[in-house]
Amino acid sequence: MDHKAVIPAALKSYYDWKMSPGLISGDHVFLTGFTGTGADGRCSADPETQFRTAFGQVEMVLREAGLDFFAVVEMTTYHIGLRVHLDLFRAVRSEFVGEPYPAWTAIEVSGFASADTIIEIRVVARTV
Repeated sequence: MDHKAVIPAALKSYYDWKMSPGLISGDHVFLTGFTGTGADGRCSADPETQFRTAFGQVEMVLREAGLDFFAVVEMTTYHIGLRVHLDLFRAVRSEFVGEPYPAWTAIEVSGFASADTIIEIRVVARTV
């Protein structure tokens, strides 16, 4: 089976870390988890900004693959402070996803590689 990396120019540093921002395999694109840390390495203290940054990076990879959020079939989100931020996260998420809504699992975690990060979003999208 052929695999093809999806690497937007702004996210080339991910590939330098030996990971693809996205990987097309068969009829699906598997995206790496994107956090609220921007491509510049900065992470806002504002939860809404982190959520939008993470969704923006997901959108960047989807667009590079010729897709949009309507192609997303599964989403897993990892949170620090899930209960505290859930309503805000759902509001931001609703600006990106539409019907039919993708399957979604939200998981509380104890930490990320970057100490200031409170969110990571991982998606699987279909190509056909």
